[in-house]
Amino acid sequence: MAWGARTKRRVGVMGGTFDPVHHGHLVAASEVLESFSLDEVIFVPTGEQPFKEDRDVTQAEHRYLMTVVATASNPRFTVSRLEIDRPGKTYTIDTLRELRVQLPDTELFFITGADVLPQILTWKDADELWSLAHFIGVTRPGHELDVSGLPEAGVSLLEVPAMAISSTDCRERVAAGKPVWYLVPDGVVQYIAKYGLYRKGPAKVDDFSRPTSRRRANARAQDSMTLPPRTVGAGK
Repeated sequence: MAWGARTKRRVGVMGGTFDPVHHGHLVAASEVLESFSLDEVIFVPTGEQPFKEDRDVTQAEHRYLMTVVATASNPRFTVSRLEIDRPGKTYTIDTLRELRVQLPDTELFFITGADVLPQILTWKDADELWSLAHFIGVTRPGHELDVSGLPEAGVSLLEVPAMAISSTDCRERVAAGKPVWYLVPDGVVQYIAKYGLYRKGPAKVDDFSRPTSRRRANARAQDSMTLPPRTVGAGK
Protein backbone atom coordinates (compact mmCIF):
# COMPACT_ATOMS: atom_id res chain seq x y z
CA MET A 1 0.00 0.00 0.00
CA ALA A 2 1.38 3.42 -0.97
CA TRP A 3 1.24 6.21 1.57
CA GLY A 4 2.42 9.13 -0.55
CA ALA A 5 -0.91 10.54 -1.79
CA ARG A 6 -3.38 11.80 0.78
CA THR A 7 -6.98 12.89 0.86
CA LYS A 8 -7.46 13.23 4.63
CA ARG A 9 -5.51 14.27 7.69
CA ARG A 10 -3.45 11.38 9.07
CA VAL A 11 -3.00 10.80 12.79
CA GLY A 12 -0.98 8.13 14.53
CA VAL A 13 -2.30 6.65 17.77
CA MET A 14 0.48 5.17 19.87
CA GLY A 15 -0.94 2.99 22.58
CA GLY A 16 1.14 1.57 25.39
CA THR A 17 1.60 1.28 29.11
CA PHE A 18 4.61 3.63 28.97
CA ASP A 19 5.93 2.31 32.27
CA PRO A 20 8.21 4.17 31.71
CA VAL A 21 8.15 5.82 28.29
CA HIS A 22 11.61 5.47 26.69
CA HIS A 23 13.54 6.54 23.61
CA GLY A 24 12.38 3.44 21.73
CA HIS A 25 8.81 4.73 21.91
CA LEU A 26 9.82 8.19 20.73
CA VAL A 27 11.99 6.97 17.86
CA ALA A 28 9.26 4.55 16.76
CA ALA A 29 6.66 7.33 16.72
CA SER A 30 9.02 9.59 14.79
CA GLU A 31 9.83 6.90 12.22
CA VAL A 32 6.17 6.04 11.66
CA LEU A 33 5.27 9.72 11.39
CA GLU A 34 7.83 10.13 8.61
CA SER A 35 7.28 6.81 6.81
CA PHE A 36 3.50 7.09 6.72
CA SER A 37 3.31 10.87 6.19
CA LEU A 38 1.38 11.48 9.41
CA ASP A 39 0.40 14.93 10.63
CA GLU A 40 0.80 14.06 14.31
CA VAL A 41 1.10 11.18 16.75
CA ILE A 42 -1.11 10.96 19.82
CA PHE A 43 0.38 8.96 22.70
CA VAL A 44 -2.35 7.19 24.66
CA PRO A 45 -1.18 5.71 27.98
CA THR A 46 -3.33 2.74 28.92
CA GLY A 47 -5.64 2.84 31.88
CA GLU A 48 -6.45 -0.56 33.39
CA GLN A 49 -4.73 -3.06 31.07
CA PRO A 50 -6.59 -6.40 30.85
CA PHE A 51 -3.47 -8.18 29.56
CA LYS A 52 -1.10 -7.05 32.34
CA GLU A 53 -2.93 -8.16 35.42
CA ASP A 54 -0.01 -10.42 36.37
CA ARG A 55 2.17 -7.49 37.45
CA ASP A 56 1.85 -4.19 39.25
CA VAL A 57 1.56 -1.27 36.85
CA THR A 58 2.64 2.19 37.94
CA GLN A 59 -0.17 4.62 38.77
CA ALA A 60 -1.73 5.97 35.59
CA GLU A 61 -1.13 9.62 36.50
CA HIS A 62 2.62 9.01 36.81
CA ARG A 63 2.73 7.24 33.45
CA TYR A 64 0.73 10.03 31.83
CA LEU A 65 2.96 12.78 33.23
CA MET A 66 6.16 10.98 32.25
CA THR A 67 4.81 10.73 28.70
CA VAL A 68 3.95 14.43 28.69
CA VAL A 69 7.49 15.26 29.83
CA ALA A 70 9.01 12.97 27.20
CA THR A 71 7.02 14.38 24.27
CA ALA A 72 6.92 18.07 25.23
CA SER A 73 9.72 19.14 22.87
CA ASN A 74 8.06 17.76 19.72
CA PRO A 75 5.14 19.90 18.45
CA ARG A 76 3.80 16.95 16.44
CA PHE A 77 3.51 14.71 19.51
CA THR A 78 0.57 15.03 21.90
CA VAL A 79 -0.64 12.95 24.86
CA SER A 80 -4.24 11.92 25.49
CA ARG A 81 -5.93 11.12 28.82
CA LEU A 82 -8.63 9.21 26.98
CA GLU A 83 -7.86 5.81 28.45
CA ILE A 84 -6.66 6.74 31.92
CA ASP A 85 -9.81 8.83 32.52
CA ARG A 86 -12.15 6.13 31.23
CA PRO A 87 -13.44 3.93 34.07
CA GLY A 88 -13.04 0.17 33.88
CA LYS A 89 -10.68 -1.91 31.81
CA THR A 90 -8.99 -0.39 28.79
CA TYR A 91 -9.89 -1.76 25.36
CA THR A 92 -8.39 -0.46 22.13
CA ILE A 93 -11.71 -0.76 20.31
CA ASP A 94 -13.29 1.77 22.70
CA THR A 95 -10.40 4.18 22.23
CA LEU A 96 -10.52 4.00 18.44
CA ARG A 97 -14.30 4.46 18.43
CA GLU A 98 -13.98 7.60 20.57
CA LEU A 99 -11.16 8.98 18.44
CA ARG A 100 -13.15 8.32 15.29
CA VAL A 101 -15.91 10.54 16.73
CA GLN A 102 -13.48 13.21 17.94
CA LEU A 103 -11.48 13.24 14.69
CA PRO A 104 -13.90 12.91 11.78
CA ASP A 105 -12.45 12.86 8.27
CA THR A 106 -9.15 11.60 9.68
CA GLU A 107 -7.22 8.44 8.86
CA LEU A 108 -6.07 6.70 12.04
CA PHE A 109 -2.90 4.63 12.28
CA PHE A 110 -2.57 2.57 15.45
CA ILE A 111 1.09 2.10 16.42
CA THR A 112 2.15 -0.76 18.67
CA GLY A 113 5.00 -3.15 19.28
CA ALA A 114 5.05 -5.82 16.57
CA ASP A 115 5.12 -8.56 19.20
CA VAL A 116 1.61 -7.46 20.20
CA LEU A 117 0.13 -7.96 16.71
CA PRO A 118 -0.57 -11.71 17.06
CA GLN A 119 -2.66 -10.94 20.16
CA ILE A 120 -4.98 -8.60 18.26
CA LEU A 121 -7.23 -11.43 17.15
CA THR A 122 -8.05 -12.03 20.83
CA TRP A 123 -8.90 -8.38 21.54
CA LYS A 124 -12.42 -7.16 22.17
CA ASP A 125 -14.41 -6.76 18.91
CA ALA A 126 -11.26 -7.52 16.90
CA ASP A 127 -13.12 -7.75 13.59
CA GLU A 128 -14.09 -4.08 13.85
CA LEU A 129 -10.58 -2.81 14.57
CA TRP A 130 -9.47 -2.92 10.92
CA SER A 131 -12.29 -0.62 9.86
CA LEU A 132 -11.25 2.02 12.38
CA ALA A 133 -7.47 2.18 11.88
CA HIS A 134 -4.51 0.82 9.97
CA PHE A 135 -2.24 -1.08 12.38
CA ILE A 136 1.53 -0.54 12.32
CA GLY A 137 3.76 -2.96 14.19
CA VAL A 138 7.21 -1.57 15.01
CA THR A 139 9.97 -4.11 15.49
CA ARG A 140 13.73 -4.26 15.85
CA PRO A 141 15.72 -5.11 12.70
CA GLY A 142 16.06 -8.81 11.92
CA HIS A 143 13.25 -9.86 14.25
CA GLU A 144 11.08 -12.47 12.57
CA LEU A 145 7.36 -12.17 13.20
CA ASP A 146 4.43 -14.33 12.19
CA VAL A 147 1.50 -12.15 11.20
CA SER A 148 -0.50 -14.90 9.53
CA GLY A 149 -4.19 -14.58 10.20
CA LEU A 150 -4.07 -10.79 10.20
CA PRO A 151 -5.56 -8.88 7.25
CA GLU A 152 -2.70 -8.03 4.89
CA ALA A 153 -4.20 -4.67 3.91
CA GLY A 154 -4.78 -3.70 7.55
CA VAL A 155 -1.29 -4.25 8.96
CA SER A 156 2.19 -2.88 8.21
CA LEU A 157 5.55 -3.66 9.81
CA LEU A 158 8.32 -1.11 10.31
CA GLU A 159 11.81 -1.86 11.59
CA VAL A 160 13.08 0.59 14.22
CA PRO A 161 16.59 0.06 15.70
CA ALA A 162 15.77 1.72 19.03
CA MET A 163 13.08 -0.88 19.74
CA ALA A 164 15.80 -2.94 21.44
CA ILE A 165 15.11 -0.72 24.47
CA SER A 166 12.34 -2.04 26.70
CA SER A 167 10.37 -0.62 29.62
CA THR A 168 10.94 -3.86 31.53
CA ASP A 169 14.72 -3.42 31.31
CA CYS A 170 14.42 0.22 32.40
CA ARG A 171 12.37 -0.74 35.46
CA GLU A 172 14.81 -3.50 36.38
CA ARG A 173 17.78 -1.17 36.07
CA VAL A 174 16.18 1.40 38.36
CA ALA A 175 15.24 -1.31 40.87
CA ALA A 176 18.87 -2.47 40.87
CA GLY A 177 20.14 1.08 41.40
CA LYS A 178 21.56 1.35 37.89
CA PRO A 179 21.27 4.52 35.75
CA VAL A 180 18.81 4.81 32.89
CA TRP A 181 20.28 7.96 31.33
CA TYR A 182 20.04 7.87 27.51
CA LEU A 183 17.53 5.00 27.65
CA VAL A 184 14.71 7.35 28.68
CA PRO A 185 14.49 11.14 28.18
CA ASP A 186 16.33 13.30 30.73
CA GLY A 187 13.12 14.69 32.19
CA VAL A 188 11.77 11.18 32.73
CA VAL A 189 14.96 10.14 34.56
CA GLN A 190 14.46 13.09 36.90
CA TYR A 191 10.75 12.34 37.31
CA ILE A 192 11.52 8.73 38.26
CA ALA A 193 14.06 9.93 40.82
CA LYS A 194 11.76 12.61 42.27
CA TYR A 195 8.89 10.20 42.93
CA GLY A 196 10.98 7.12 43.72
CA LEU A 197 9.37 5.02 40.98
CA TYR A 198 10.47 1.41 40.44
CA ARG A 199 12.65 1.34 43.57
CA LYS A 200 12.27 -1.62 45.89
CA GLY A 201 13.36 0.60 48.77
CA PRO A 202 13.60 4.36 49.35
CA ALA A 203 14.69 6.40 46.35
CA LYS A 204 18.34 7.32 46.17
CA VAL A 205 18.80 10.47 44.16
CA ASP A 206 22.53 9.72 43.80
CA ASP A 207 21.63 6.70 41.64
CA PHE A 208 20.20 9.10 39.06
CA SER A 209 22.95 11.70 39.11
CA ARG A 210 23.59 13.08 35.67
CA PRO A 211 26.90 11.95 34.13
CA THR A 212 29.63 14.55 34.55
CA SER A 213 30.02 16.67 31.44
CA ARG A 214 33.38 16.68 29.67
CA ARG A 215 33.73 20.42 30.28
CA ARG A 216 33.26 20.08 34.04
CA ALA A 217 35.56 17.07 34.16
CA ASN A 218 38.26 18.92 32.25
CA ALA A 219 37.88 21.97 34.48
CA ARG A 220 38.37 19.85 37.59
CA ALA A 221 41.37 18.15 36.04
CA GLN A 222 42.95 21.49 35.23
CA ASP A 223 42.30 22.77 38.75
CA SER A 224 44.09 19.74 40.19
CA MET A 225 47.21 20.25 38.06
CA THR A 226 50.24 21.76 39.78
CA LEU A 227 51.40 24.71 37.68
CA PRO A 228 55.08 25.76 37.69
CA PRO A 229 55.80 29.00 39.54
CA ARG A 230 55.71 32.06 37.33
CA THR A 231 58.94 34.02 37.18
CA VAL A 232 58.50 37.79 37.32
CA GLY A 233 59.77 39.42 34.18
CA ALA A 234 60.03 36.16 32.23
CA GLY A 235 59.83 36.57 28.49
CA LYS A 236 61.20 40.09 28.41
